[in-house]
Amino acid sequence: MRIATWNVNSITARLPRLLAWLESSGTDVLCLQEAKVAEAQFPTAELRELGYEAAVNATGRWNGVAVLSRVGLNDVVRGLPGDPGYEGATEPRAVSATCGPVRVWSVYVPNGREVGHPHYAYKLQWLDALRTAVAGDAAGGRPFAVLGDYNVAPTDEDVYDTAAFEGLTHVTPAERAALADLRETGLTDVVPRPLKYDRPYTYWDYRQLCFPKNRGMRIDLVYGNEAFASAAKDAYVDREERKGKGASDHAPVVVDLDV
Repeated sequence: MRIATWNVNSITARLPRLLAWLESSGTDVLCLQEAKVAEAQFPTAELRELGYEAAVNATGRWNGVAVLSRVGLNDVVRGLPGDPGYEGATEPRAVSATCGPVRVWSVYVPNGREVGHPHYAYKLQWLDALRTAVAGDAAGGRPFAVLGDYNVAPTDEDVYDTAAFEGLTHVTPAERAALADLRETGLTDVVPRPLKYDRPYTYWDYRQLCFPKNRGMRIDLVYGNEAFASAAKDAYVDREERKGKGASDHAPVVVDLDV
């Protein structure tokens, strides 16, 4: 069973590439972030032609997440229980579903903007709510994973240059502590170091030739429980999908399970 996560940075802009990638990659379940459309505009029909059902949590031009599955889609939960909200609004940043023998969450963690900004506090509160929401499944015996764009680089090795991020979000002790607390529920980083690249980044800014120069970050993560991690037989970052015209600024992260 092949499971992946991908921040497509607008499903409308990326639809041709998404459909082609689903066909060529043989992915069974895709957790998708930054759909940037309302649910009514989500390309459900096009995906159905390829055999995929879609569980969508999206409301407009910002955020938006989905789980795409060709192995079943059940027990869908849209939204994060206990979501703290931002400026009085609940943003579409989480959706979960059972796909065959595996339960997954697709999450798009708030960016945080800058240290000290209200959005940074919201980010930490959101991660705490996520920890509480997934604790039961994380400790269970069914294969379970939380996949998505966490907007946090877990270690210094997950950014191209620590000096370039000094004083910025994504690398602060508080954010990394929140990830550690999430792992304490029984989750582990399933793709810590793919063997093909010494520094397996998943995101490269569009500006300043960051991708050709490999000035990236590893912020798209797969956190799985013991049953999920023990079933994982291979994992990789599909850097090829970051290349060429019309690419997202994130690459898909793929895990193969023996379930």
